[in-house]
Amino acid sequence: MLLRWEANQHVDTTMPATIRSEFSLALNQVATERGIDPQVVLDTIKAAILAAYRKDYGTTELETLTVEVNADTGEAKIFKDGKDITPPGFGRIAAQTAKQVILQRIREAEKQAVLADFQTKVGSIVSGMVLRFDGPNVIVDIGRTQAVMPPQEQSQSERYHLNQRLTFYIEGIRETMRGNEIIVSRGHKGLVEGLFKREVPEVSSGAVELRVVAREAGGRTKVAVYSTQTGVDPVGSCVGQKGVRVQAVIAEMGGSEKVDIIQWNDDPKQFITSALAPAKDLDIALDEKKKAAVVTAPEDQLSLAIGRDGQNVRLAAKLTGWKIDIRGKEATQASPATQATQATAAEKKEPKTETPSTSAEAPADKQVKSE
Repeated sequence: MLLRWEANQHVDTTMPATIRSEFSLALNQVATERGIDPQVVLDTIKAAILAAYRKDYGTTELETLTVEVNADTGEAKIFKDGKDITPPGFGRIAAQTAKQVILQRIREAEKQAVLADFQTKVGSIVSGMVLRFDGPNVIVDIGRTQAVMPPQEQSQSERYHLNQRLTFYIEGIRETMRGNEIIVSRGHKGLVEGLFKREVPEVSSGAVELRVVAREAGGRTKVAVYSTQTGVDPVGSCVGQKGVRVQAVIAEMGGSEKVDIIQWNDDPKQFITSALAPAKDLDIALDEKKKAAVVTAPEDQLSLAIGRDGQNVRLAAKLTGWKIDIRGKEATQASPATQATQATAAEKKEPKTETPSTSAEAPADKQVKSE
C-alpha cells in the first residue's frame, strides 16, 4: 500500500506541470521585482516574435498575422486569418526571442528605476569613483549606475585620475543623444552646502542655516550663515574646534580652496563689511534705489578688499546681492601741502587738466567695480 501511494505521488508531479509553473513563476517574478506589468512583457514578446517571423520567412503581411503566447507554458503560435501557420521548430526561435525581449525589458526597467531613484536625490551629494574619461567628460561610478561630469562642472584646480574617490554633487538628469544621463559636479556651490550638512550637525538639524553661498570653484568660497536657535553661534559651529569642521570641508574640495564663513546680517552695511573680510576699517555709502554700495577703503586695506583679480569683491557682490564699488582713501588722507604739490605737478605735465578734486575717489587703477 505504501509503494502504491508513492507511485501515485510520482504521477501527480509530472514534468509538464513543472514546466508550466517555471515559465509562469519566472514571468511573474520578473514583473514583480522589476516593476513591469506581465501583460506588457507578453505583448512585447508577441511583437518580437512577429519581427522574428518576418525576418526568417520574409513575409510583409504582418497586419494579417496574430501571435498567441500561453502565459503558463510559454508556447507561442502564429495565426493568419484564424489558421495556425506556426512553422515547425519555430518554438525554439520564439523562446530565444522571448528571452532576449525579457532581458531587454529588464535592463530598461532597471535604468528607469535608477533614474527615478536619483531624481529624488538631485541637489544632494554622493560618493563616487572616477571610472574613465570620455573626451573632456569624466565618467563616474556612483553605485547603482554611472554619471557624467562635463567640463563646466569640473573644478579648474583639480586633476582627476582613474579610481580616484571623491564626493560629487548631483546636479540633475539631462536628456542627451545617448538617452538620459545623471550629471554630477565638483564645481557647483551645492557641493559646499552638502559638505557642511554632512560635517556640521547644527546645519544638518536646521539649527544653523546656510543663507547664501558664493563660490568660485578652486579659488574661494564665501558662506553666509544664520542661527535659528538662541545660544547657537553659527560661525563657530561651522568652523568647529580648532577649525576641524571647516578643514574637513576644504579637504573634500581638494584642499586648495579657501572658505570664508560670515554671519548673516539684515543690516546691509554690516553684511557688506563682513563680506569684504579680511579687509577692515571700511566706509560704506549705500544707494538703496540702485542697490549699489560705494566702499572707501584705507590704502593698506584696498588690495585685501579687492582680492586677487578682483575675486574678493566679486564674491562679496554675489553674497550680498549688492553692486559694490571699491575706492581708495588716498586723496582724502593727503595733507593740503601734498595736494598742492600733486596739483602743480599735474598742471606742468598736462596744462589742460582740471584742478584736482579732494574727493575720496581713488585713481582709475585703484577703483574696482563688481556686480
